[in-house]
Amino acid sequence: MSLAIFDLDNTLLSTDSDHAWGEFLLEQGAVDEASYREANDRFKADYDAGRLDMMAFLAVALKPLADNSPEQLAAWHQQFMASKIEPHILPRAEELIARHRSRGDTLLIITATNRFITAPIAERLGIDDLIAVDPEMIDGRYTGRVDGIPSFQEGKVTRLNAWLEDRDETLDGAWFYSDSQNDLPLLELVEHPVAVDPDPALREVAESRSWKVISLRD
Repeated sequence: MSLAIFDLDNTLLSTDSDHAWGEFLLEQGAVDEASYREANDRFKADYDAGRLDMMAFLAVALKPLADNSPEQLAAWHQQFMASKIEPHILPRAEELIARHRSRGDTLLIITATNRFITAPIAERLGIDDLIAVDPEMIDGRYTGRVDGIPSFQEGKVTRLNAWLEDRDETLDGAWFYSDSQNDLPLLELVEHPVAVDPDPALREVAESRSWKVISLRD
């Protein structure tokens, strides 16, 4: 029995939920068409290239949470799950989760996407434990700011270590599944790093280090 850690976007999902949420907001007319689309696409390209300025990205990404009521956000998220997420949940990813669950492993999603977007996705996948970027809330409303350390690159390691300490868990025999070069700091820590449909930079590292490389896509 060990810890099975999963990245979310383009790992368990065949999409980037952060970028997809931005596209959804554009479709709802909830954000400025020209400026938001440009920023959403630019930040995704920067993430894919391993050069994302996370705090600059979050300043833009978390603003719509502050600009809208919790009731409106909840209604939108239901639509978002149905139209943008459900079609991208990979059956082979669900099979992988089920295999680890059947072994008695502790399941954990760790993602650089914020908790508002990802908590319902983790619930849909049947995974109770989630480390995500935490948007700050005051008096029941989002502020547009970040609460704590973003779970991105080395921040995933920092957040995971705090989670392990709180839970009295260890990384003994742990697995981590990810598609992204941004997750190299955490992949390098676990006993079983697995590159899942990896980006070119991660594939190169995985092959050079004889890490397992798998695909969860058809």
